[in-house]
Amino acid sequence: MPRTEEQPVPPAPPRDDTRTLATVAHTAFFLLLGASLIRFLLRHPGDPRTAWIIALSVTLALLYVLGPALGTGPATGRGTGTSTGTGTGRATATGRGPAPTTRRLLWLGLVVTTWVVLVVLAPSFAWCAVPLFFTALRTLPPRAAIVLVALLTGLVVIAQLKLAKSFDPNLLLAPPAVAALATAVFVHMERQAQAQRALIDDLIRTRRELAATERREGTLAERQRLSMEIHDTLAQNLSSQQMLLQAADRTWDADPATARAHVRTATGIAAHGLAEARRLVHDLAPSELADGAGLADALRALDAGPDIDVRFHLEGTPAPLPDRVQSALLRIAQGALANVREHSRARTAALTLSFLGDQVVLDVADDGHGFTEPRTDAAERGHGLPAMRARVRQLGGTLTIESTPGEGTVLSAAIPLEPTP
Repeated sequence: MPRTEEQPVPPAPPRDDTRTLATVAHTAFFLLLGASLIRFLLRHPGDPRTAWIIALSVTLALLYVLGPALGTGPATGRGTGTSTGTGTGRATATGRGPAPTTRRLLWLGLVVTTWVVLVVLAPSFAWCAVPLFFTALRTLPPRAAIVLVALLTGLVVIAQLKLAKSFDPNLLLAPPAVAALATAVFVHMERQAQAQRALIDDLIRTRRELAATERREGTLAERQRLSMEIHDTLAQNLSSQQMLLQAADRTWDADPATARAHVRTATGIAAHGLAEARRLVHDLAPSELADGAGLADALRALDAGPDIDVRFHLEGTPAPLPDRVQSALLRIAQGALANVREHSRARTAALTLSFLGDQVVLDVADDGHGFTEPRTDAAERGHGLPAMRARVRQLGGTLTIESTPGEGTVLSAAIPLEPTP
């Protein structure tokens, strides 16, 4: 199936769990920063470093707050582009996010540098590294982020050992364990988010392709419907007019009265064809069914030309029929009578509309010369019978044709009806 031209897919909004993680990380950062500052002020009153510590803490807080506002903060929704990798700054099919911009790298560098200076001056600020882990993982490509996390973890270990009065193996092992756990959780969540975004992109693309396919199928179905409508109305009327005018031309000198009758009949058929054309343009029901006329009355009014006697029979208790069913049965009857007129050499034709409870059946029988071999879709000539089969098939019904040489032909269209509640 040919692929349709795709329009750019807007980046997907950050998921709820991504926003929740960002909120928790931001809140934890400010809590840890505030707790570290309070701890330093309580443990070191009057320390000459106090002014620097307060200034660096405020600077770090402002950088952390202003970074996202300036568009240089953590990349929320990394990899939210289409899976085709088209467009600037979009994710590729491999799930990698967009490359960090210069401003983003500068912002992260300032945050990390300020924090490092704080840790050197006051090791108690080391635990602010945990939220910075998530900031690095959300800002940098995976490999660069892991390297930065490892460096930050090493600095945390050094700071904690510096604060301890004696060697404690927990201070050596706990920070790497926490960093590894945080990194693993984030990477796992990011992979799940990327897989979900890729699935959404595939679903969007599939939906567009399906919509394009449905439009093409709808166009083809409408073309087929219009071709059947034109064949069963305009084409049949024009064929009848041609036959009548040819008959009038042959008998004009010998039998003027009969010739004029043929011309008047052709004029009536032309008027009927004009009404059908107008109805067809406005995609309305057949003109015979307009103004609330029933299917039985429309069938009773049909004729096959001046040389064929058409009779109508109604069997069973009439039931309301959907407009589609009425229109289809009327068109089938018109097409069948056109075939009778053009091919059968019949003198009489009978239309029988039968209501059988769970289905409605239309039989068209004639006393023409018939034919010997049953006709299949492949063997049928012209558009009449294929159009009838298509109409019946669309309504879930069946079309059968029985013919015996010298004894005529019977065409039967059976359409199922929905049970009345």
